[in-house]
Order: sequence, then C-alpha cells, then structure tokens
Amino acid sequence: MEPSDAILARFLALHPKLIDLSLGRLQRLLLALGEPQKRLPPVIHVAGTNGKGSTIAFMRAVLEEAGLAVHVYTSPHLVRFHERIRIGAPGGGRLVPESLLVDAFRRCEAANEGAPITVFEITTAAAFLLFSEQPAHVLLLETGLGGRLDATNVVDRPLAAVVTPVSQDHSEYLGDSIAKIAAEKAGILKRGVPSVIAPQDHDDALAVLERAAARTGARTWIGGQDFHVGEENGRLIYQDDDGLLDLPLPRLPGRHQHVNAGTSIAALRAAGFGRLSPKAFEAGIGGADWPARLQRLAKGRLAALLPPDAELWLDGGHNPDGGRALAAAMAEFEERRPRPLVMVVAMLGTKDSAGFLEPFSGLAQSVTAIPMPSQTAARPAGEVAAIARASGLQAEQADSIEAALTRIGAAVWPSPPRVLICGSLYLAGEVLAANGTPPT
Repeated sequence: MEPSDAILARFLALHPKLIDLSLGRLQRLLLALGEPQKRLPPVIHVAGTNGKGSTIAFMRAVLEEAGLAVHVYTSPHLVRFHERIRIGAPGGGRLVPESLLVDAFRRCEAANEGAPITVFEITTAAAFLLFSEQPAHVLLLETGLGGRLDATNVVDRPLAAVVTPVSQDHSEYLGDSIAKIAAEKAGILKRGVPSVIAPQDHDDALAVLERAAARTGARTWIGGQDFHVGEENGRLIYQDDDGLLDLPLPRLPGRHQHVNAGTSIAALRAAGFGRLSPKAFEAGIGGADWPARLQRLAKGRLAALLPPDAELWLDGGHNPDGGRALAAAMAEFEERRPRPLVMVVAMLGTKDSAGFLEPFSGLAQSVTAIPMPSQTAARPAGEVAAIARASGLQAEQADSIEAALTRIGAAVWPSPPRVLICGSLYLAGEVLAANGTPPT
C-alpha cells in the first residue's frame, strides 16, 4: 500500500501556493465526490486565533465522557498528519488509521483529476469523506485559517458556531488590523445558527463579532456578558442564564484555559448538549488534554538531558496574545513554586517575535534561541536572540534543541530550573518527535 506521506507529497504539486484562501476549488471537488459535506454528523464549527484546539479538546472530553461518538478535525498536526482527523466511537475515538486515510486520499486524488487545489483543501475533502462514512453523534470542526474563505466553511448549517479569542496573526492573509481579522473569523457565523463568542482581549474584535452575531438572528452567547467563568475556592465556576456549574479546575494549566473551558461549555449548551450529566462536565473539564499546550514533559529522550528535579514544559504559543497568556501562566507557576525560568525559543519569520517575547522580560532568566532546519521560513537563531535582547531578555543561541537542553542541564542553578520550550507549533512537533512522545 502506498503510504499517505507519498500521496501528500503529490498534493503539494497541485497548487503553486500553500495557502490560497478560496471556497471554489473545494466546492468543485466535493461535488465530484458526491457532496460528503452534506452527509456529515451535526457540526460545531470553531474559529479564532488562540484557544481553538483547547476549546475543542474540552468539548470532546465532555461529550466522550457522556458516551457519545465524536469526530474531530483540527490543524496543524504536530508530528503526523493523522492527528488532524479523529474518528469517533462511543466513549473515545482514535486517530484515523493509515488504511482509511490512504483510501480517502486516493479517492480525492482521482476525483480531482489533477486540477489546481491546495493541500489543505484536498485533505479537508478527504476528512469530510471519512466523517460522512463513519457514524458519530457530532463533528467538532476547526477552521484552518480565518473563517470566511476557509475550506471548512462549506458546511452550511452547523449546530453552533464558536469564535475563540481573536488577536494579530496571519496578517498577510487576514488583514492588517484586529478588526479585519475578526471580520474574517466572523465569516463562520450563519443566519439562524446559534453563536458563541469567547471573552475577547481586544474591544475592536468584540465589536465586529457582536455585529456579525446580531445579523444571524439567532441566540448569541458572549463571554463576560451572557456567560461567565472564573475560579472560586479552587474550583471553576461557570454561569449563564441556563444555570451554574461548579467544576474542577482544568488539567490544562494557565488561566487562559479557564476561558477556553468556559467557552466550550457555552458552545455545548448552544449546540443543544447542555443537558448532559454533571458528571460528564466534571470529568471532561477536569481531565481534558491537548498536546503542546503547556505540556509537561516528565520523561523522554529530551527530558533526560536535564537534571531529574528540573521541570520541562512545551507550548506552541507564537503570537503576542499567546505570549502574554503563556507569561501569565509562568508567573503563576513562579508564585506557587519559585524556580529559575529558562526559555528555549524558535520562531517563524512571519511572526511578531518581539511581541511574543516582551511579556517574559523580568520573568525569564535567559533565552536560548535555536534554529528550525525543517522550516524554510524560520528566523535564524541569531536573529531571535537579538530580538530577545532588544525585548529586555538575556539571550544566547544554540545549534539544536539537544544542545540547548544539554547546556542548561550542565549549568549551575540556585534551584532546579523550569525550562519552557516555545515559539512555534512546528518546533513543538519537532520536540515531541525528538522526545519520543508524539500525540496519540
């Protein structure tokens, strides 16, 4: 059997651009495939800049705790493409098996007949084909980029549409202002479909999203207005007009995950799943996991390069709002258990590196910048180190993640260090692969 990676390599040659936002090419292919997007399980559609994956992880955990079969489509993957497509089953799903993925790829390739189409578009068609043929109670569908012209936006009438926090990212595709980016994300909000808008960090994003939601003519849940979430006495308290939930704190660290958990509950209620048992919400919110979102690497090949009592954390955050949320989480860690914070960072040249790194000034003791040889758009390590120094951080560079961790492990610290690897989801994938702990 031809491996899926070989077919993916052929898909890359079908369009000169990796990203070319449009719906027409995918609609043509879906028509040739018999319109599988019209035979999907009920959909909850999620867009936003930060928190999409975590919000979906919370929803999936709650739904699966209730015994429901949940399909999931997310991107990008960290180590293997198969992470993008989770096939649901009652009580717990699985990453798409290689045999099913190859079959779907082959059928999409044949139906496309060599016509121009991006990799994300044709692989989204393959995912829809798989989801339409495997029974499930619900499909949690994450946009790839933006919303209005994202390939996932061919779904006409989801159960609910959700927009997580919007911030500055992918400006070259979505616009040079928060308002323009929010307008693209708001493109998934549809007439007659309930909508959920997470608490927003930017007033101009909220204003755009509120106007778009009002035009749908359906009920809207707006974070901080129609639903509220916060910590009280070591518990997560969620409340809206439909009632209150007293839940355990999320397993996913950081107060930003409280926002994502609250948004997931509002989304489930908006989609008609609000009457699931309290036990499902308790176990789901308390137990949800999502790789490379402040993930503790307690074992593995890279973890072994540090002293046994050191902490090693991994996060894929890469934009300014992500940097602020991550720095706030590190400050919480420091308050609970003081340790020297040491960062290992690699970033793409398209990202606002200064905006990401500045929140760590006065918090991190040092930054070690490393290259990402697998990414042609990566900033050189020396450039990242220079940006870190200009942002008020002590910085140096190393040739690899292994070299950086070996150097940190050999240094003398006043107490065991807390090491944070961050700056890119691509880096996070490389780290999980090198550590021998890929997502499952």
